[in-house]
Amino acid sequence: MIRISRRTFLKTASASAAGAALWNSTPRLLANALGLPLGLQLYSVRDVLPKDYDGTLHQIAALGYREVEAAGFFGHTPAEVKQAMDGAGLRCVSAHYPLKDLLPKVDETIQFGKDLGLNYIVCSSPRLKDPSRVKDPGSRAARESMTLDDWRWNADQFNQIGEKVNAASMRFAYHNHTPEFRSENGVVFYDELLRLTDPAKLTMELDCGWAVVAGQKPAELLSRYPTRFSMLHVKDFKMTAASTPSDHPPSTEMGHGNIDYRPIFGAAKKAHIEHAFVEQEEFDMPQMEALKIDADYMRAIAG
Repeated sequence: MIRISRRTFLKTASASAAGAALWNSTPRLLANALGLPLGLQLYSVRDVLPKDYDGTLHQIAALGYREVEAAGFFGHTPAEVKQAMDGAGLRCVSAHYPLKDLLPKVDETIQFGKDLGLNYIVCSSPRLKDPSRVKDPGSRAARESMTLDDWRWNADQFNQIGEKVNAASMRFAYHNHTPEFRSENGVVFYDELLRLTDPAKLTMELDCGWAVVAGQKPAELLSRYPTRFSMLHVKDFKMTAASTPSDHPPSTEMGHGNIDYRPIFGAAKKAHIEHAFVEQEEFDMPQMEALKIDADYMRAIAG
C-alpha cells in the first residue's frame, strides 16, 4: 500500500479544494447545446473595444466566453491582438471582412490572419458587381438591390479568394444577412450561391437570427445542406406578426425574443458545426449585463 505523509495529504487536499472552488466560481467552458466553447462575435462590443481593448476582452472572458470572432482590430498588430487574447484567456478563431474591403487587400488580410493564427477568414457582406450603379454601395439598400447576376459574380470572387485562403492553411467562409434569401425568376440567391461555390473553397457561417428575419428556418437549412456550414451566429430579435425581411427588428438578449434555438441546435448537431458565436447588435441595458444574459441562456439550453 502506498503511504502518504500528512504534509503531502494536506497539500493535495488544499489544491483539490482550490481547484473545486475555481471550477464552481467559473462559468462552464463547454457552454452550449453543441458541446462547443462559448463564443462571442466582437461586433457586440464594437463601441467599447477601441477604448479599452484589453479590459473589454477580460470582461468578456469573465462571463464565460472562450472563443471570439473579430470584426475589426482597431489598429492593433497580430502580435498585439494575440497577446491581448492570450492575456484574457480567449482564442480568436475567426475574423469578418466585407467584400469591398477584402478584395483590394486579399493577400494582406490573409497574412494578418495567418500571423494571428486564425482558423477562418469570413466575408461578412457581399458587394455589387458594379458599385457605381448605386449611391451608397455599402448600404443595406444596396445589398437588397442585388440581382442574380450580382450574386453569381460574388460566387466567383468567393471561389478565387477561398483558394488563396486554403493555401495559407485557413478556411474561407461567408456570413449571411437577409438579402441572400430573396429570389429572381424563382431562383433563391442563397441556393445559387451554394450551387456555384466549391465546398472545398467556401464554407458557410449561418446567421440564424437574420435567416429567421428573412422568413427562413435555420434548422431546415442545416438539414438541407448538412456539409456546407461550419459556424453559427446565434442572436435573438423581437419580431411582430407584421415584421418583413426588409425590417430591422430590435435586437435583444437570447431568450428574450422570438427565436427558439432548440430545434436549430438539434439540426446543428447533425451538421459539421465547429464554432457558435453569440452576437447582440443593440442594447437597452449595459452591454456586459446583456452579454451575461446571453451566456446564461446558452448554458441553460445546454442543460
